[in-house]
Amino acid sequence: MPFINISTGATLHYEDMQPNSTNTPVIFIHGLLGTARGHLGHAMDKLDADGFHVIGLTLRGYGESLPKPRDFPDRFYHRDTDDLFAFMDALDIQKAHLIGFSDGGEVVLIAAGQQPERIVSCIAIGAVGNFGAELRPVFQRTYPGNWITEEEKQEHGFTDAASFTRGWVRSTTRMIDAGGDISLGNAHKITCPLIIMLGKDDTLNPEKYGQNFAKKVKHGRVEMFDCGHAVQDEQADAFYRITLEHLQKASQE
Repeated sequence: MPFINISTGATLHYEDMQPNSTNTPVIFIHGLLGTARGHLGHAMDKLDADGFHVIGLTLRGYGESLPKPRDFPDRFYHRDTDDLFAFMDALDIQKAHLIGFSDGGEVVLIAAGQQPERIVSCIAIGAVGNFGAELRPVFQRTYPGNWITEEEKQEHGFTDAASFTRGWVRSTTRMIDAGGDISLGNAHKITCPLIIMLGKDDTLNPEKYGQNFAKKVKHGRVEMFDCGHAVQDEQADAFYRITLEHLQKASQE
C-alpha cells in the first residue's frame, strides 16, 4: 500500500485495489479515529470483487498518514477536502465517485459542492453538512475521550485522549457558533447523484439536517436505516445493495 506526498504538505497513505484499472475510481474516506481499511474495508472489498476501481484514502494524521499528531483547526473539514483534491491531482484522477463515513462524509459533501465537475457520484454516511445548536452538547460528550482505546491511540500516534477530543470539540462547536454551515451553502451546486445515509438512532446526525441538505441537491436523497452511526457495519447488506445500485446507475449516465 503506497504513500504519496501532496501539494498541501501532507503525506497520505492509500490502498489502490486495482492500480492498473482505467475505470473511474471509487474513493473511500473514513471518519474520526479511523482509516479507510478500518472503517470501510469490507465495502471496499465487495466493490473490488464486483469490478470497481477502489481506492481507500487515509486522511492526514490518521493511521500511517502524516503529519502527526492529527489536529483540528477551525476549518479542518475543508483542509481535508483540499487534501482530497490534491491527492486526486497527484494521481492524475480527473473524476471519481466518493464514499465518505462520518467526518469523511462531511469531506465528500464539501468536495461535491466545490468541484462538482469532478465528482461522478457521492455517498455520505453519517454526515449532514450543517450543524445546529442542539448538536453542541452531543459533540461535547466526546470529551475527555475515555472511550478511546489504547490501541487507537497507538494506531494514530497520540497519547492524550483529552487533548485529541478537546481539539475536535473546539473546532466543531466553533462551526456551530459561525452558523453551522459546513457545506450546505454549496449544496445547490452539486450536480452528481447524492445519497445521505443515516441511522435512525444516530444522535450525531439527525434526519432533519440530512433532509435539509438533500432537498437543495437536484439529484439528492436521504436513505434511513434502522441502526446507529455506522450504517455500513450495522446494516451492511442494505448498505451495500443501495451503494451498488447507486454506483452502477451513476456509471451509466
